Amino acid sequence: MEAQVNLVGVLLATLSSMVVGSVWYAKPVFGKTWMKLVGLTDKDFKEMSWTPMVFAIVRSAFLAYLLAYLAFVANAFYGNSFTQDSLKVAFMISLIVVPTMVMHDLFEGRRKKISLINGLHEFVTIMVMALVIGVVGL
Repeated sequence: MEAQVNLVGVLLATLSSMVVGSVWYAKPVFGKTWMKLVGLTDKDFKEMSWTPMVFAIVRSAFLAYLLAYLAFVANAFYGNSFTQDSLKVAFMISLIVVPTMVMHDLFEGRRKKISLINGLHEFVTIMVMALVIGVVGL
């Protein structure tokens, strides 16, 4: 059996991560608090290079592909709906990613509020990506 990956689902999931990030880190949501906690000013943010954004897009594409691939494998094993198995995989991936982020934050002495904002963002992003992949299907 060879895993099938729907590239349209991967593309849409990648785009969904950008949407979630744009909303999550918008000033009225968590952006203002996040900028204050990490010490960024509006000027710093506007002068930031495109490198972090390019990295975020590439990373999201890799994550979306991985989610789609593992969702196919999980669906072949569990046999639930594709959406349900996609969300199950995303939750399991989140159980690795989010605690790893928090661990790094703890070692770096970051404030718990930053860990909370970033960790929840990562969890929501991964779950939304999986939902998109699950709904689009194979």
